[in-house]
Amino acid sequence: MKIALIGATGFVGTALLGEALERGHQVTAVVRHPEKVPKRANLTARAADARDPAQVKAAVAGHDAVISAYNPGWKNPDIYEEHLRASRAILEGVKQAGVRRVIVIGGAGSLEVAPGVQLVDTPQFPAEWKAGALAAREAHREILRERELDWTFVSPAALLEPGPRTGKYRIGGDQLLMAGNAPAKISVADLAAAIIDELEKPRHIRKRFTTAY
Repeated sequence: MKIALIGATGFVGTALLGEALERGHQVTAVVRHPEKVPKRANLTARAADARDPAQVKAAVAGHDAVISAYNPGWKNPDIYEEHLRASRAILEGVKQAGVRRVIVIGGAGSLEVAPGVQLVDTPQFPAEWKAGALAAREAHREILRERELDWTFVSPAALLEPGPRTGKYRIGGDQLLMAGNAPAKISVADLAAAIIDELEKPRHIRKRFTTAY
């Protein structure tokens, strides 16, 4: 496929870039700083501001699918506003470009830990991640109303870590996956594998999924 990958130089984006290229896809890395994108076969870098629908449209036009791993940065004091602004701009730009398939990577905060209780609302949720998690929750709420795009929203495990690619993982829906009494984890490499698996063999059109060991 021809894949436009937004946020290709971030933690998740870097893993997705490697996974997609290893599988033989053609990837356009849509980033603010294309000079940070490595030189590889089947890889093109394109500068764009994900907060601008017109720039998103120009960058993703002609692709089979768009994957958004956009993150304004956990230390960004405006993370809530910037996350939502970019989330809306990306969906609008993708629609304007005529691309139907889009996968959006969000966070684990909006996953349920009990009926009607989401992880981000629990007392133990880390304060330094809360604004970003609340933005990702709102982005998930908004994408649920999207009817033009064939979207998938991905919430990683609560613990997303560096680590090897095993190719083995569990898939869940709107509930946080657990390992016994503790939240489950996954490596960023296996998260990337799960996302590209979904792209190649869609099972969650207009749905959210989560993944963990």
